[in-house]
Amino acid sequence: MSSARVSRHARIRMMAAVATVCALSAAPLAPSAVAADTPPYTETYRPQFHFTPEKNWMNDPNGLVYYKGEYHLFYQYNPNGNSWGDMSWGHAVSKDLVHWEELPLALSHDDEEMVFSGSAVVDWNNTTGFGTKKNPPMVAIYTSAYKDGGKQAQSLAYSTDRGRTWTKYQGNPVIDIGSNNFRDPKVQWHASTKSWLMTVSLSAEHKVRFYSSKNLKNWDLLSDFGPAGATGGVWECPDLFPLAVDGDKNNIKWVLVVNINPGGIAGGSAAQYFIGDFDGKKFTAEDKGTYTPPTGEVVQDFESAGFGEWTTTGASFGQGPAAGAVDGQGAVTGFNGKGLANSFHGGDGTTGTLSSPEFTVDSPYLNFKVGGGRHPHEAGTVMDRTPPEGTVLADFEGGTYGGWTATGDAFGTAPATGTLPDQGQVSGFLGDGLANTFLNGDASTGTLTSSEFTIDKKHINFLIGGGNHPTDYDNPTAVELLVDGQVVRSATGKDAEALNWASWDVSDLAGKKAQIRIVDNNSGGWGHLNVDHIVLSDTQAPRVSQETSVNLLVDGKVVRSATGADSETLDWASFDLRPYAGKKAQIQILDMNTAGWGHILADQFTEADKPAKSVVQRADWADYGKDYYAAVSWENAPGGKRHMIGWMNNWDYGQSVPTSPWRSAQSVPREMALRTVDGQVRLTSKPVGSLESLRQKRPATATGVTVKSTSKPLIGPTAKGKALDIEATFSLKDADRFGLKVRTGAGGEETVIGYDTTAEELYVDRTRSGAVDFNSTFPGVQTAPLKAKNGKVKLRILVDWSSVEVFGGNGEAVITDQIFPDPSSTGVEVFAEGGTATLDQMRAWQLKSIWR
Repeated sequence: MSSARVSRHARIRMMAAVATVCALSAAPLAPSAVAADTPPYTETYRPQFHFTPEKNWMNDPNGLVYYKGEYHLFYQYNPNGNSWGDMSWGHAVSKDLVHWEELPLALSHDDEEMVFSGSAVVDWNNTTGFGTKKNPPMVAIYTSAYKDGGKQAQSLAYSTDRGRTWTKYQGNPVIDIGSNNFRDPKVQWHASTKSWLMTVSLSAEHKVRFYSSKNLKNWDLLSDFGPAGATGGVWECPDLFPLAVDGDKNNIKWVLVVNINPGGIAGGSAAQYFIGDFDGKKFTAEDKGTYTPPTGEVVQDFESAGFGEWTTTGASFGQGPAAGAVDGQGAVTGFNGKGLANSFHGGDGTTGTLSSPEFTVDSPYLNFKVGGGRHPHEAGTVMDRTPPEGTVLADFEGGTYGGWTATGDAFGTAPATGTLPDQGQVSGFLGDGLANTFLNGDASTGTLTSSEFTIDKKHINFLIGGGNHPTDYDNPTAVELLVDGQVVRSATGKDAEALNWASWDVSDLAGKKAQIRIVDNNSGGWGHLNVDHIVLSDTQAPRVSQETSVNLLVDGKVVRSATGADSETLDWASFDLRPYAGKKAQIQILDMNTAGWGHILADQFTEADKPAKSVVQRADWADYGKDYYAAVSWENAPGGKRHMIGWMNNWDYGQSVPTSPWRSAQSVPREMALRTVDGQVRLTSKPVGSLESLRQKRPATATGVTVKSTSKPLIGPTAKGKALDIEATFSLKDADRFGLKVRTGAGGEETVIGYDTTAEELYVDRTRSGAVDFNSTFPGVQTAPLKAKNGKVKLRILVDWSSVEVFGGNGEAVITDQIFPDPSSTGVEVFAEGGTATLDQMRAWQLKSIWR
């Protein structure tokens, strides 16, 4: 199960990127609000050919097994709400991996445990004794997440009626090593040893462990694998399976999939893999050799006593380069030579900047090493923390709530003085007090309401953090503005403990009597709010920078940014300078964060002709998008095929996506293969063939369309839509970038699916794909390495109401991204930038819904 297990707050704090803040809305409220009479599966953003439960929260796929003509899809499910909590196994079945029937809850949480991720097998020989040889049992192997103490252990449940009803084994757990980070068992029959094989994760140690059993009850330890590859987050949901290389059954390699969160290739959650051999006891990954970065001209290596011409503000960087760790800091590694820039002087509580002199860009790339906190740059933020002037309605100082009225038990009898027990570190509030509803954990609920006041200024500003559960959802965590008893403005947190400014424009409400109400009606994950310094002002408060980043400034604007990975080990990063050739630029290293991992490390700035690659970039990834995680495969599939599916979401913002009454979807199932690509064996994927059964009979077609530095709509009623299957082949000419734009329309909305000829990369740009402002880590561009073949680039694009899945080449480059466009944005366009490209051929099918 995804890392939502360590404890629901510890996990999400660990993966949270920045202290993001507020989704603001004026009436009418968020577009995700669903009318009570909206038929199921027709709601805004509801996927039409991806599995989603009718309602409530879903994450990892579990228990993937084929039995008696049915593909079983179990999944992490909250039967009681639309955010993470009360983890149980939901259940759906399919005969073709396309059309799904949702069944009743399979394995439920109870007073002792939540049911975390795992797998299922058909015990054909009844080795467990749970069934008979005539009626072999289905056996689920899952992680028991015990509510008392947080221990995780592996347990069994069984079914003798094709998975419709389940009984938990009385001898649970069957493996218990006393760990709080031991989860997600994937079990299969290993024919050569005639035994059951378990692949399970030691999450915090970045290891995968293998066990063997004859009866699924008694297990023997075989070996461990790892750490290896990307280790910037916890390792979860492992899977191990053999595949023939290039279809040669005499050349079998084993694939070990290890999902990681955070620290994925696109940020946050992702699915990496290793190729190697498994001898029945031990997995050995193929040796990829050592990495040598590109050479170039070093412009700053921090080897001198001082910073030279680089200038500092604040106290965090000290008087000069550090020789490694400074007082109170863990061991710092990965820097070159004897010195580096280190902003931990004075601890995480200090802030500051370190800036280079201005220089003229005359190299293609700027390579450097970076470490420290994972708090990315957020566009539009400022470094000035001075609060706006005006009438303070509440600052929660002095140990009382003043004239505010509290209900319930979330607010207690007085303001909090900061972080509460078992809560992640709270930062960004002013003074000594704030309203913090984590008083008794997320279980507590209540309201805090101000006295009536007159709106006599243009803005109401306030600091807010905590959970993202908007007013129009069933169980909100929100700050609300009431006029005549009605909610006319609302704001919510962004699943982060740090507070930042939110602002309502209330100029149209001048002279009205109003109240402010802070509502915590949520007892699930992130079911709390942090609020401070509510002020009526004629000035809108800008959001404050809380980044720990290395930025490139051109014309005073940040055009490139990189951050650490919550690690004291520095790793390579690279800025593409080609678009800024000849322009004046500046490097700025920022530490504007005072919470955990609120520091930045940097070293070895080098101008070079080629980009340096980080450990993450050098790892192998099953998908390069933001939204493919917890990927695991079906056991016992017909024809020996290996079908894989992933959770189509990301823990960076998974609980904030604007959908209701459900939240999260699964990817389309994919057929996996090992192919030799550019001399290397790679894991490739393509959508299952049965997906083509959804295609409308007549595709829209286009041939020989040449475009030069423009974007051109593909005209025709069938050349547009919200649910499409597109096959396209392009010929490279002299364009820098080219491709297709999908879901184009309202207000310039577009999702760009392109190819960068110089970088030889497939990319998806969702910065203008509709609703993108619910979390600062959501908008962005995802890239995947892809080389053209014989001057051509081939794409397969699946477009649904809230996602795109892009398969480049023969499936060696895959990008899966959620998008939330306006329903009216249905256009498709072909484009080229910086020259000419030709769309040789395109076929675009509208897809039928699997729900109707």
